Amino acid sequence: EPHDVLPFPIFSFNSNLGRVPGFVRDTECLMTSAVFCIPFLRQIYTWTGGAPVDRKTFRRKLDRKESFVFCPGGVQEVTLINSNNPEELVLYLQKRKGFIKQALATGAPIVPAFAFNTDGSYLYWIPRGSLINKIARTIGFLPIFFAGRFGLPFGIPFPQDIHVVIGRPIYVPREGDNVQSESVEKYHALFLEAMEGLFERHKEEAGYGHRKLKIL
Repeated sequence: EPHDVLPFPIFSFNSNLGRVPGFVRDTECLMTSAVFCIPFLRQIYTWTGGAPVDRKTFRRKLDRKESFVFCPGGVQEVTLINSNNPEELVLYLQKRKGFIKQALATGAPIVPAFAFNTDGSYLYWIPRGSLINKIARTIGFLPIFFAGRFGLPFGIPFPQDIHVVIGRPIYVPREGDNVQSESVEKYHALFLEAMEGLFERHKEEAGYGHRKLKIL
């Protein structure tokens, strides 16, 4: 988190790139399956350790005790980007509880992480409206236009001092096929608390002292 236009900081956890010293090996990055239907992008994301974030892949990796990273805010978070209110940073996490349930089913710990300075990586135009939001949820991504360095459409981002902070693991019990709703609510609340804590503890050093976090 946050997703922003593209959640490319998740690739900092890719073992091939070696950006997070001492982090677990063979960590994959899960993302919308839509990008794997696009030639060239499919090859890039596969090389950088990408895989679809569908429920089947998610559960299979948890059952195998494999580590992976993903951005739970997803496409809905992109629709909430508001350039007219740059001091407010919005995360769409209040209703994102599916991954908590899957973690409880397998007993997999949840490790919160926050990436600062992703905003400003691209120039962008985001279409608005309920119809656009509905289409985005259906296809798994928001049809937006963005351009990065050298003005290249859908290109590499502008140089940014990306600051990724990692929280303590949230250990959960293994409840198998009988995951209790009370457990989901409890550990979801702990996750939200951890995300807010990461932001508050590190916002000054990351240059976000003037900004406020809003979790919807």
